[in-house]
Amino acid sequence: MDIDYLLLLQGLREATGGIFDELFNAISKFAVDILPFLPFIIFWCVDKKWGYRFITTIFTGEVINGIVKLTVCAYRPWIRSDLIEPAGDSKVAATGYSFPSGHTMCATTMYGTTAVWQWKRRRAIAIFCIVMIALTGFSRNFLGVHTPQDVLVGMGESLLIVFIVGFVAKKIGGNDKALDILTLVGVLFIIAVIFYIMFKPYPMDYVDGELLVDPLKMQKDCFGGCGGVFGLLVGSYIERHYLHYEIPKGAPNLALLSCVGLSIMIAWDQWFAGATVKLLLGNNWGNYAAKCILALFAILVWPLVIKKFCDKKDTVTE
Repeated sequence: MDIDYLLLLQGLREATGGIFDELFNAISKFAVDILPFLPFIIFWCVDKKWGYRFITTIFTGEVINGIVKLTVCAYRPWIRSDLIEPAGDSKVAATGYSFPSGHTMCATTMYGTTAVWQWKRRRAIAIFCIVMIALTGFSRNFLGVHTPQDVLVGMGESLLIVFIVGFVAKKIGGNDKALDILTLVGVLFIIAVIFYIMFKPYPMDYVDGELLVDPLKMQKDCFGGCGGVFGLLVGSYIERHYLHYEIPKGAPNLALLSCVGLSIMIAWDQWFAGATVKLLLGNNWGNYAAKCILALFAILVWPLVIKKFCDKKDTVTE
């Protein structure tokens, strides 16, 4: 049934001459290329507590999604059926195994957390985010890179993560001792995850003497998520105990500094990480190091820069 549904959408794409392909491709790309940077802007200049909540949600989502992907090891639709032909270059961005959808996970964690945050403040924004979750999920089906179950489980796991992170944040937020214990547990969890994905068995199916899917290439996203969580854990511990970053609201150069910091992070993620740590350490550990550095930069390095260049006398006291 899932392949039949994708073939139905594929027929719709062909019947309409592909006029919707770029729209849905843009929605998908925005979810993974731009949306994951939203938490850092919030952390630097909007709301530090919600910034932490966003960062925790997206990195945790990457790890959990990676664990499920590498446990189930479901092949992509075009591997399961020769009739499936993904739209445009969407196949290039489809990394890892198929189940559950990573794009849907990113969209649901980020749009979902935003919806929770804004539901009582700006209801229209919250509703827009809910619509975008649905559109991103549908885009993965429409483009032919994920089955309906990939999308639905991606949404489900992400909504669960949003709920759990929110629950924990309310229960132990501000309790440094509890947060330190959670940090230690988190580090041990990341170590366990890495051992699991490195040493578990994977399907090794060959067609005409060629391996269908190389398991080593499928581990990249989960390694990246683990690196992000590790950077978050270490960075937040140092920030809480030594840096004590407070948003200098009202500082005239805060917006400019945040834009510069965001530009540096995007440049690192898109270009410089690939030419440095990924080149030196390989695809998996390089991705781990790249995301770890990204998190440490966002939580420690750039807040120090903001503190240095935002004069306290120019800030607004709430």
